[in-house]
Amino acid sequence: MKILIVDDEPLARERLARMILIQGGMNIIGQAGNGQEAIRLAEEHRPDVVLMDVRMPGMDGLAAAHHIAELDPPPAVVFCTAYGDYAIEAFSSQATGYLLKPVKQAELEQALLQTRRVNKAQISELQQHPAVLAGGRSHIAAKSRLGVDLISVGEVRLFQADHKYVTAYCADGVEALLDETLKDLEQEFEGRFVRVHRNALVSIGHIAGLVKDSDGQNFIRLNGLDITPQVSRRHATIVRKLIEIL
Repeated sequence: MKILIVDDEPLARERLARMILIQGGMNIIGQAGNGQEAIRLAEEHRPDVVLMDVRMPGMDGLAAAHHIAELDPPPAVVFCTAYGDYAIEAFSSQATGYLLKPVKQAELEQALLQTRRVNKAQISELQQHPAVLAGGRSHIAAKSRLGVDLISVGEVRLFQADHKYVTAYCADGVEALLDETLKDLEQEFEGRFVRVHRNALVSIGHIAGLVKDSDGQNFIRLNGLDITPQVSRRHATIVRKLIEIL
């Protein structure tokens, strides 16, 4: 894995470099002290991952990340910063990770492992279903008792509406309450999620099949989720055709 380190503090760059080399199988292809230099090195060396500070003189990490996201293929960006209040803005730039300084070895290893998983998943999905990763945010903001959590859209199996709120259901029983509408989510993630009912959108990449109850009602099975949302008669034909090509 080729890694580019970006931080305006030389000591911070050296510390990250030591932590990366401990893991093995990693190749540090360069270091940059600002956003402009990061873009230049990313274009020249095509890293797999960019470890990026947020606050830097000149072009900051957020602006640089937006430019780097335009590369083909774009590298994964993991922000490493002392400030926790940039998380939502960071993920709007398609970042795949957000680590708070001082970065811990275990957290860095997990973040790099996650970028590897994301890249494999994206390649697989693009090869099989080019529209699945068509657009939209990589993460969504969700309300929690601690404030706001960021949920990876790739982990969401189901968006389900209940009155004024929408709940995102992920694997392993993870749920997140969103202050968004199904209509807006459907428009943003067209090609990644499909409507199966007036109150439900399901992840196309996680569809496992259809089941029918004794009354003839169709329900959709999703990988990693016990909930089986009902498929309305209005959407049944579209869902069946979609399953046939998956």
